[in-house]
Amino acid sequence: MGMIMKKAMVYNRMYSLLKGNGLHSGYLSLLIFPLMVLAAGFIAPPSVPKRANSAYGKGEQLVYRVYYDAILTGKVTAGEVTFHVKEGSRVINGRNTHHIQVLGKTKGAFNLFYKVDDRYETYVDEELLIPRFFVRRVSEGGYTIKQNVTFHQESKKATFQDIKRGRTAVVETPENIHDVLSLIYYARTIDLSRSKPGDTWSFNFLIDDTVYSSSMEILGREILKTSLGKIRCIKIKPRLITGTVFKDDYAMELYVTDDRNKLPILMKTGVIVGNVKMELTSFSGLTNPFDALLPPKAKP
Repeated sequence: MGMIMKKAMVYNRMYSLLKGNGLHSGYLSLLIFPLMVLAAGFIAPPSVPKRANSAYGKGEQLVYRVYYDAILTGKVTAGEVTFHVKEGSRVINGRNTHHIQVLGKTKGAFNLFYKVDDRYETYVDEELLIPRFFVRRVSEGGYTIKQNVTFHQESKKATFQDIKRGRTAVVETPENIHDVLSLIYYARTIDLSRSKPGDTWSFNFLIDDTVYSSSMEILGREILKTSLGKIRCIKIKPRLITGTVFKDDYAMELYVTDDRNKLPILMKTGVIVGNVKMELTSFSGLTNPFDALLPPKAKP
């Protein structure tokens, strides 16, 4: 099979996956969901106290390559996703917040088949590590979403605003609810050093104007070979998705660093032929040393 035919097959499969996942925002939502399982079971308790955060800080940036990986095609790059904790603070309702932004874009020929230009932002309370405001901007294959959510954590409510459709709704929420992005960063502050295979937890999050539930399982620890080198990781897998926001027929796996950073290293989503993967390719501004990255062996 010629390389042109191979790439065309990849583009068609990726297009079908993104169009058919039921979100109309497949690219970033599909890739962010495996990261959310890192936070499973660690929803903030009632009357959340101030919480120490030694896992991340202002200025941290993580860059991921998104690619399709199959025997027939090899690794074909589809796009890039960047996570960035902005410098400075923004005051929301009298609270200082971390401004965290995720950008997802397709690259190269994928722009001809299904162009993606997504932006997710969350403003996380610097002391309580729960969200105060969430922004979702999606542009995928001609479909757009423009949504804001204001979290009223003390009254267990959230105001959902669909700017495109001119609709506003007030949603009843569990205590200390998270959005899809704040949940990832909240989870990174949790100590996973005592987790063991078979441990399972459940969690809640808000997307659109609905609260969803899911669960996860710790599969174990592995040394993962990546473009950055060999990395000690904790392997995690989602078990069940409640609701219709995500399809439940894709096998998802997540690898996070087994150190104080708890960096998501590799996210893998199985499709009919091959896998869609998101792999960390560069980083800067880490709060802690990258202890999970093993030193290269000296050459004889």
